[in-house]
Amino acid sequence: MSHVSNWIQKRIPVDFNKLSDVTNEPVPNHMKLWWFCLGGTPAYLFMVQIITGILLAMYYQAGPSVAYESVRYITEEVAFGWYIRSLHKWASILMVAAVILHQMRVYFTGAYRKPRELNWMVGMFLLLCTLILGFTGYSLVFEQLSYWGATVAANITDTIPVLGTIMKKMLLGGDGYNEHTLSRFFILHGAVLPVTMILLVVVHIALIRLHGVTEFQSNEEPPSSKRHFDFFPDHVLTELMLGLVLMILLSALATVFPASMGPVASPLQTPEVIKPEWYFYVTFRWLKLFSLTTAVVSMGFIVFIMFVWPFIDAWLVRRTKVSEISVWIGIVAVFIIVAMTVWEAAVQH
Repeated sequence: MSHVSNWIQKRIPVDFNKLSDVTNEPVPNHMKLWWFCLGGTPAYLFMVQIITGILLAMYYQAGPSVAYESVRYITEEVAFGWYIRSLHKWASILMVAAVILHQMRVYFTGAYRKPRELNWMVGMFLLLCTLILGFTGYSLVFEQLSYWGATVAANITDTIPVLGTIMKKMLLGGDGYNEHTLSRFFILHGAVLPVTMILLVVVHIALIRLHGVTEFQSNEEPPSSKRHFDFFPDHVLTELMLGLVLMILLSALATVFPASMGPVASPLQTPEVIKPEWYFYVTFRWLKLFSLTTAVVSMGFIVFIMFVWPFIDAWLVRRTKVSEISVWIGIVAVFIIVAMTVWEAAVQH
């Protein structure tokens, strides 16, 4: 082993002891609690998405005349194709849920406050990219939901002031859904969004490394106890165990509830009920409560408020002298989001 170590050391002249000291930073004790480790969950699910996505892309064909048949071929004829497609589907669903929960945890613990405002914005970009990734993913199947979901999304985009029409044409590759639309969605889903998210994750982790992890003192933790543990191997082993649990969960969901095939898209037949995935229910309900332009502009304003919330929070704390005012605002917002999601899920139209 010494001979092998010396051989590697000569060809890769890196002092691994110093590298270990640099990377093995102390991790706060609260990171042992699973809800504080939600950042690693979407990262793991994202890797599952990339691996399964590459396997699916070997058979998928992006075109209105061939897309549905290629997905059917993957699901019904390719060896373990149904399993890979189901893993991809459930990993995307869990990834959306994990990113939302992670962002909520950061919000309710105030981990976005000075000097971490920019990292909150990076997290918001990651959340938006995750939602768009989910939308473009189910749009590729070319089912009724795929076609009409993309059509509705394009019409919503068209109502955005100034840039709406241009954005719609860029999304669809023309004035309406055409033979170029699926290839654009495929490029967005398989190349543009994953590369963008990888770059954002690199920036996100770099900022965490520069600022350090936000520290919290648990009420159950004695003040005299050790407040940190080693990143390697303790935290790494925790993340590995979490990854194994997620793989078991994904395999169980993929086996018990495999991805199925819906009706093929028909531009001439509008479905009686058009519903997106669950994470767009609140948006869908919001669109039904107001006129289209009002709903789109107000949603854009809400998203903008979410991006700049660290600065709004600092202003509110200065004005009200209530340090946890954002918590109460967040509780109200969560109740509204959950209520609107349940409302949309309960109604037929």
